[in-house]
Amino acid sequence: MSLKKICVVVTARPSYSRIKTALSAIKNHKDLELQLVIAGSALLGRYGNAVDFIENDGFEIVEKVFMVLEGENPTSMAKTTGLGVMELANVFFKLKPDAVITIADRFETIATSIAASYQNIPLIHIQGGEVTGNIDEKVRHANTKLADLHLVASEEAKERVIKMGENPKMVFNTGCPSIDLAKDVKDNPKLDFNPLKKYGGVGEQINWEEGYLVVMQHPVTTEYNSSRKDVLKTLEAIKELNIPTFWFWPNVDAGADGTSNGIRYFREVYKPKNIHFFKNMEPKDFLKLLINSKCLIGNSSVGIRECSYLGVPVVNIGSRQNNRQRGDNVLDTDYNKTSIIKAVENRINQKEIKSKTIYGDGFSGIKIAEIIANTNINFHKTIEY
Repeated sequence: MSLKKICVVVTARPSYSRIKTALSAIKNHKDLELQLVIAGSALLGRYGNAVDFIENDGFEIVEKVFMVLEGENPTSMAKTTGLGVMELANVFFKLKPDAVITIADRFETIATSIAASYQNIPLIHIQGGEVTGNIDEKVRHANTKLADLHLVASEEAKERVIKMGENPKMVFNTGCPSIDLAKDVKDNPKLDFNPLKKYGGVGEQINWEEGYLVVMQHPVTTEYNSSRKDVLKTLEAIKELNIPTFWFWPNVDAGADGTSNGIRYFREVYKPKNIHFFKNMEPKDFLKLLINSKCLIGNSSVGIRECSYLGVPVVNIGSRQNNRQRGDNVLDTDYNKTSIIKAVENRINQKEIKSKTIYGDGFSGIKIAEIIANTNINFHKTIEY
């Protein structure tokens, strides 16, 4: 029996950690062949080129798709997605996969779904069924309706996908593969590297050994005009807190220019002594950084998913994660310096935050590979159920 060829498209730096253990499980499964395609901002140095990390982890990249148009605004997002459809259509025509995997909800992931679905290639969607608001939710649900097999991260998400009219027999709660990495880190949480020496970055050589914060703040696509103003509020709060801080660069969504410009402006004018900036970090190193931190601040889904499992305190700012199921570790606030400071102090002083398994138990990658290997995936939805 020939191997079932599974093409996985990774379009951004954070998506790699969302799928890494599933990639390994697919690669090592006796009945599956992994075809790994890297595309979009995952190929760009300014957003933390993920290719070196991926290849160092032992994965072979069969195709690279350059599709990002400059601009970081809604028009460039639409054009990037259109270019992605055209380029990925050629890639799938060439590779002839038995199924394609699209990951989560980033704006450009819809290009993967369209390019596969329109060529009658079965589509597998990872992490559908969640709600957050903004363009991510629209893309996530659109991916769901184009997909033929749904591998969701929570029971709530599973119920929502079924309510959207999908065949219950094709919806599985596997948990999120990023929790697999979190489980490994939780079992061995020691911070066994020096972030400054290993990853360089820019900014002050902060004295992080006695405790530090982590910030990861992305622009909100439906509020992109305020991204510069929003990030400045967070920068002001972090500077005033005067706690050593590792700050990570934003992703390529609309408004990224505003966020990046705000960071550069603040860095040049105010020269914060307590902040060091990074573009990227290996997924497991990043999780070790988080589990040993005082608190994560910003609006990344890592605060909702991995930090819930790890029991890391989180201050979630703004609307980017609206309505997403979360644990007791998260405290929500708005873009106000005083509110952010109070929220961080609240989280830091929280005596105990219990681990939650909302998004998985640490074995998602293996579950995903087994389901894909043992499920007959059709590229149409005419089956009675």
